[in-house]
Amino acid sequence: MSTVFLAAAIALLLLILLSLVRVVGGPTVLDRIVGVNVIGTKTTIVLLLIGLLYGQVGMFVDIAIAYALLNFIATLGATKFFLRRKSVHLQDELIKEKEAA
Repeated sequence: MSTVFLAAAIALLLLILLSLVRVVGGPTVLDRIVGVNVIGTKTTIVLLLIGLLYGQVGMFVDIAIAYALLNFIATLGATKFFLRRKSVHLQDELIKEKEAA
């Protein structure tokens, strides 16, 4: 059974790398924020799988919950910051992209 958990963890790590492409090359700030949130969610699941592999689920559940809360708060903070700064205007960015093309 540990082979299945290890394979799932490796698959999630590969998906994290795929999500990192969206974070680095996202066309908008909101895409980057969502990409970071997806990476944080997958990292939480990887932490739980590591806990299952080591047989210490209780300790890793606590770490995963703390990480998930930190990820949630950071996502809310970043979103609120960029919306207050008013640099996130999807319509303006779409118009600029159409003019550039």
